[in-house]
Amino acid sequence: MDVKKFFQKAFSGYLWGNCLGVLVVASLLLIGFIWFLNIYTHHGKTVVVPNVVGKNVRVVENQFASMGIKLEVIDTGYIKTLPADIILQQSIKGKTVVKPGRIVLVTVNAAHAMALALPDLADNSSYRDAESKLRLMGFKVTAPKYTSGDRDWVYSIEAGGKPRKAGERITVDIPLTLVIGDGRVYEEYNGNDSLDYAINGDMYADEIDEGIQ
Repeated sequence: MDVKKFFQKAFSGYLWGNCLGVLVVASLLLIGFIWFLNIYTHHGKTVVVPNVVGKNVRVVENQFASMGIKLEVIDTGYIKTLPADIILQQSIKGKTVVKPGRIVLVTVNAAHAMALALPDLADNSSYRDAESKLRLMGFKVTAPKYTSGDRDWVYSIEAGGKPRKAGERITVDIPLTLVIGDGRVYEEYNGNDSLDYAINGDMYADEIDEGIQ
């Protein structure tokens, strides 16, 4: 191909038409992408999240929907003095400016206190470990009761004045009482146990002294 024919094809109307077509398509794609991005990110639009703590979750759900905010319940709590379905906490504080489409996570008040299975702690853990585990689960723990035994060792768990067994389901609003050892361990004298000599040493010492005399 000579130079003359090359320039004729290079500057032909067909080639320039194709180039123009590619530019038009690319421009339309770019404009469409920007338009979609603005809609998806709600460019330039904002809403103010209201403080909804203490309000009914169904009412707030409708309110948020009209504002373009999404509501999601992620947890429940229980406060005896409040009605059921009242919002206790929200993830985004009131008066925070957000874009439409944001999700606000909330905790609502349950109709009844949650019942949990009592863990196996009696005769299996210290007072500190047992109390920490129970509080972590959501139980309320009162001051401990004492019984004869190893100091701070958990011998039983009471609720409502009754001993409770591991695995028994108890609502978290019922306080639990740990019965623990007071550090005073007693051995009964049975007349045949060699330990009785050590435990009752004073008594035997007196008898030996009387025999020598």
